[in-house]
Amino acid sequence: MSVLPTEPLPRLRLHPIDSPAPVRAPSASERLLVEPWDDPVVDEIGHDPRSCYVETFWLPVLGPSTTWLLRRFASHFDDCHGGVEFEADDLARRLGIGERSGPNAPFTRTLKRCVDFQMAEWRGSALAVRRHLPPLARRHLRRLPPSLQVEHEAALGHPGVRRPLSDRLRDHGRRLALSLVEYGDDQAAAESRLVRWGFEASLASQCAAFAALEHARREAARAIHPSSR
Repeated sequence: MSVLPTEPLPRLRLHPIDSPAPVRAPSASERLLVEPWDDPVVDEIGHDPRSCYVETFWLPVLGPSTTWLLRRFASHFDDCHGGVEFEADDLARRLGIGERSGPNAPFTRTLKRCVDFQMAEWRGSALAVRRHLPPLARRHLRRLPPSLQVEHEAALGHPGVRRPLSDRLRDHGRRLALSLVEYGDDQAAAESRLVRWGFEASLASQCAAFAALEHARREAARAIHPSSR
């Protein structure tokens, strides 16, 4: 199963958190202040919200809106390590859940779902969001269809194996390709280097394409807010 990279966000306003926010889900007209939730244990054993593990196993538990919101937060933490400020209405519309406002609005329920599943928590002036999602607990596994329960057992049934090898190889290839593009290679050059380093041609192509899109997204964010460089 493929993982789609986050699209460029040319109009999203990103900047470090520097002002207080109410300890509740914001209304459509308010701003949402988000900071990373650093958890040494979960960060060590957990999974990036953009990983195949999350897309395959957490998605049926959290639902698509919550999963995409966590993925979006993770992408912006790459650029603004201390925190991010969003316009709640703009973010909701970007996720396709901005039709209504109020306590029962889709975006408000999505934020609540993040908190209910302990992927986020309100801390004073901001919403702290996990950088990594933990492996599914037994109670969550029971929510999966039998076929996915079998896949999960196969993926994580061996001690010390945190993720499938294909997942780890893809993530490693993406990091390498992104580093190459950040230092000046174009997509074709990055793909060629990955092949020379032993990556399968199709995987190298996917990683290079991801790197090109992610680099463009980061450049757009930096152009909007130069201090995030």
